[in-house]
Amino acid sequence: LGCTEVSPGTAAALSVLAASCGARALAEIGTGVGISGTALLRGAAKHAVLTSIDTNPDHIAAAAETFRADGIPASRTRLITGDAAQVLPRLNSAGYDLVLIDADPQDVGSYAAAGLRLIRSGGLLIINDALDGDRVPKPAVRSESTQAMREAERSLREDERLTTALFPTGSGLLVAVKA
Repeated sequence: LGCTEVSPGTAAALSVLAASCGARALAEIGTGVGISGTALLRGAAKHAVLTSIDTNPDHIAAAAETFRADGIPASRTRLITGDAAQVLPRLNSAGYDLVLIDADPQDVGSYAAAGLRLIRSGGLLIINDALDGDRVPKPAVRSESTQAMREAERSLREDERLTTALFPTGSGLLVAVKA
């Protein structure tokens, strides 16, 4: 379907992160075929609900099938086909325990700002592919996507409300905890 799914190691890390914050309300930007959402729900509280946004209706349909195949009831997912830039402002401020961003690097900065509005105190903001295909740590790489990811990460590191860490799991997970 033209999307890259999270690695098994990243999926395991997402499950642990969801469990660590006792996630009951989760949001995901970039549904893919549902692998990351399944991992989040495996670690989340028993009746947690995942809101997942993707522009591609084929991704949403594939994710719904992945959730069904994993035994996740439809009542635990809210799948939205649409542009995250238009959907995110309609979601409740401080209404989420965890927000995962798995989107184009050029959009990560604006989605991270929206995600910070969505998470409660103690909540997690997670960015997948934070190393942008292992290009972020290479100073000579100056592609648009790499520079956009560097800027988003710098902004989060400098935000005094956050404690951040970059994990080399998969293609990089940036995790920020909101004070």
